[in-house]
Amino acid sequence: MGQPNTYTRRPRPAVGTALAAAFVVVASGCGLTGGSASADRLQLEPISVSSPQLRDGTALPSDYSCKGSAGNPPLRWSGIPNDTKSVAIVVDNNSRTGGEVNWVVFDIDPRTNELADDSVPVGAVEGSTTSGKTGYSPPCRDKESYRFTVYALNDRIELPKGASLEKTLKSIASRTIAWGRLTTTHIE
Repeated sequence: MGQPNTYTRRPRPAVGTALAAAFVVVASGCGLTGGSASADRLQLEPISVSSPQLRDGTALPSDYSCKGSAGNPPLRWSGIPNDTKSVAIVVDNNSRTGGEVNWVVFDIDPRTNELADDSVPVGAVEGSTTSGKTGYSPPCRDKESYRFTVYALNDRIELPKGASLEKTLKSIASRTIAWGRLTTTHIE
């Protein structure tokens, strides 16, 4: 089903810690981060998300955290609906004190079904994270759970690289037709 996997390597961004109040309101309201899923989200089609380096319900390898240097982990997904126009990935934690988004990548070609280590598919766009950085901001909170969520969208986002987290999450939420998630329990 997929196209040849062509990726662009990127430099590893610095990690920041600021959490904008606007993010908490937007993210918790759209169901992309934080608490429980909304009733609408529960009725969406499921996507299967896996990784050769991560296992659902186990620790995030330290190489993919701020302790390591591997960048983003590889991800694979299946079960994308036929009417999908683009795919988005959001990496965040499910903290009780407020979520933190570590990575947003969107406008991934729907024929793509995997993401390699430390790379972004050609044509995909990275938005800003909670820290305001563009690109993968490796998780640092050892005791937190980290969620790697893949969203099938009914249209492209068409925001520029580094687009604000608030705009990006609202755009993803309004276009989601299916989603799936792989969750790690803490950093090893």
